[in-house]
Amino acid sequence: QVQLVESGGGLVQPGGSLRLSCAASTNIFSWAAANWYRQAPGKERELVASITSGGSINYADSVKGRFTLSRANAKNPVYLQMNSLKPEDTATYYCHARLSSRDYWGQGTQVTVSS
Repeated sequence: QVQLVESGGGLVQPGGSLRLSCAASTNIFSWAAANWYRQAPGKERELVASITSGGSINYADSVKGRFTLSRANAKNPVYLQMNSLKPEDTATYYCHARLSSRDYWGQGTQVTVSS
């Protein structure tokens, strides 16, 4: 059973930084892309950043230049470094992977950007 566990969320002031981590219980990231989604209250879940098993990285336009996705040499865990945070980045952030037509989600970690 694949489990994804996020950590690193919290309360930060605008302009601050946080680093989120996603640890998988298996080597799923050796085969599947690791994705970070976020969902703010009243809004749909959106894809923030992703890294393929081969290492290609993509970002949503809203976070380009501020967020950096990386991973350990073993491809697990996966990290999301978030800099220059804005109030509109406030959301629950979820780690996701899809393998063999099955979706795996973490429990989410809350990020709140507020003064």
